[in-house]
Amino acid sequence: MPTALVGLSHSPLIGKNDPAADVVAAVDEAVANARSFIREFAPDLVVLYAPDHYNGFFYREMPPFCLATEAHAVGDFGSAAGALSVDSAAATALAAGALEQGVDLTVSARMTVDHGFVQPLQVLFGGIDQVPVVPIFVNGVAAPFGPVSRVRALGTAVGRAAADLGRRVLFLGSGGLSHDPPVPVLAGAPPRVADALIEGHPPTPEQRARGEERVVQAGRAYADGSTTMIPINPVWDQLVLDTFAGGRLEDVDSWTVEWMGAEGGGSGHETRTWVAAFSSLAASGPYAMTSRFYRPIPEWIAGFAVATALPLGDG
Repeated sequence: MPTALVGLSHSPLIGKNDPAADVVAAVDEAVANARSFIREFAPDLVVLYAPDHYNGFFYREMPPFCLATEAHAVGDFGSAAGALSVDSAAATALAAGALEQGVDLTVSARMTVDHGFVQPLQVLFGGIDQVPVVPIFVNGVAAPFGPVSRVRALGTAVGRAAADLGRRVLFLGSGGLSHDPPVPVLAGAPPRVADALIEGHPPTPEQRARGEERVVQAGRAYADGSTTMIPINPVWDQLVLDTFAGGRLEDVDSWTVEWMGAEGGGSGHETRTWVAAFSSLAASGPYAMTSRFYRPIPEWIAGFAVATALPLGDG
């Protein structure tokens, strides 16, 4: 089974609070290279690992990961809304394969997703309905978090199950790297906020607009240095990328929840999506990272990275 991988950071602030033109141009070039990589590989199925930002998953039930057999995007931050082109048959097969391997994978027959899933599909494929996809939610925001070894086990199990599909599969990780955006936290939250985080009441358009504007303003304050958010950590980001580039995926088993939060910020756990994607690729054997881009971008509150990888012998 031919396989390939793309890792891509996302940010709702792209196009709303952009850095200097040369930084945007560098990102655009890296993304264009990833699109060329995908066109050359020509996948007929994308397994997309991405987080949620309290748009689809809430504390009434907060699984560590969940696979969708159907998915609908809410259209937050101006991203596309509507149905994703989920390959339900492939999704069902991957879920069954992962469960057979002992991974406690939750399955959703009607998943709600946000920009974490939508942005990579729009950026890399031109829309949310352009390629058959299996969406897999990996919790990167809502504590408590499980050990990273379980995310590696998830990715490995899905990768092994994908090998039985007879498809050209692209594993796509969306998120990270280090960033500490103003995401609400349940612990200590006022009753109104806590209720929203637990029950998941859909915001009105006005409430959503106000919330998104707060994030935009936070990005501007972050870029100006007038914020208490944890700074982007290029040293940690490069360590993470070095781990993936070196194929040392077993190293992630020692990444503690506390260490990831301290070094990578409150949403540094989105890096788990990359762990899952690289583990899926590695399930079929050794691989090589074929391209790597990284830039700390405060305006987007992101340690922003783009990477591609292929099994050894395919690069």
